[in-house]
Amino acid sequence: MKRALYFECNSGISGDMAVASLLDLGADRGVLMDALSSLHLDGFTVEIKDVVKNGIKACDFDVILEHDNHDHDMHYLHGKTACQLSHHHHHHGRNLPEILEIIDHSNMNGDAKKLASRIFTVIAEAEAEVHGKTIDTVHFHEVGAVDSIVDIVSFAVCFDNLGLNEVFIPYLCEGNGTVRCQHGILPIPVPATAEIVRVNGLNLRQTDVMGELVTPTGAGIAAVVKTKDKLPKEYSIEAIGIGAGKRQYECSGILRAMIIGYDDTSDTAVKIETNVDDCPGEILGAVMEDLFSIGVKDAFYTPVFMKKNRPAYMITVICDDSLVADVESILFRETTTIGVRKEPVERSILERRIISVDTEFGGISVKVCNSPDGIRYYPEFDSVKDRARESGRSYKEVYESAVKSATATHGKR
Repeated sequence: MKRALYFECNSGISGDMAVASLLDLGADRGVLMDALSSLHLDGFTVEIKDVVKNGIKACDFDVILEHDNHDHDMHYLHGKTACQLSHHHHHHGRNLPEILEIIDHSNMNGDAKKLASRIFTVIAEAEAEVHGKTIDTVHFHEVGAVDSIVDIVSFAVCFDNLGLNEVFIPYLCEGNGTVRCQHGILPIPVPATAEIVRVNGLNLRQTDVMGELVTPTGAGIAAVVKTKDKLPKEYSIEAIGIGAGKRQYECSGILRAMIIGYDDTSDTAVKIETNVDDCPGEILGAVMEDLFSIGVKDAFYTPVFMKKNRPAYMITVICDDSLVADVESILFRETTTIGVRKEPVERSILERRIISVDTEFGGISVKVCNSPDGIRYYPEFDSVKDRARESGRSYKEVYESAVKSATATHGKR
């Protein structure tokens, strides 16, 4: 069974909701507070408490500022009168290098630092694009403000603490209408959120809720941690964390995070095919390399005869749904095709892992597969080839030596 994190974003996602959901799942609060105390930031305190949100018990993560930014003031966010602008306190805007320096000088561990930095970079890139500036010069007030720094750092620390690297986020529910922010009254999703969704291939689902459900911080978090957007057909739920939002909308206002377990011996993928009859072999070889470089599961060519009996090749690619756009881009850009076919497929796969074994020819990587009739060992081609060339022995001899060593160390086939 594999374990993964599943974010159910039916009420959208924001930084504080994401942090609260992970704390409710069991992320270590002591580790979080130690990390926050090491930040070179003033003007904030953090309060973590249980609340009831629309009848559901949830965790609330609250960054309390010396100067209120009115981020949760519904009258300010959606009010009609301009006089409300006088209530807004303008935070000091920080650029990306300043924020990355704050993260780098904290006592967060390396993986948490990298995660927080990636989230900020994704948001900074979006802010720079929509404001027509460079990533290092844009001063993005909402993201550069203290509360956003604390939210993103806190999420990175909690996520790292839970130790789950696979994350399912099928879609983000978003509201509609307008919202007031530093740059005036903007349509929902606000430009930075829309840009993050566009660039990172997130799925946005429009709702009838009047208001902003997905913040740029929430979108940035989803963009960086999401690994898959299609849930397994069957899974078990090991733990549930509920994060409370603070804005009052006509929806539950919670973010539910679940640790799920599922059988990885079967999964779904997409098969993409196209026929080409006027594409040189050198180009097809380069296309194959490009396809595998982006992480497709498989790619191969099949000789076929097309109309008018012209010899040709059918290109077949098996990949995750998230890579379909990238595969199509490569095929249209690099080959002579003018159309592709695609369909969902189901795969049954054996549990497998990679081990390293010692042989008389040196170390060799071996794929270990658990089949119904026992363990199977498949030495990796490149590893065997390299040892064969170094030793001057045949590929077959080195291959058999690796299988023998793996069997002796890990059990019979």
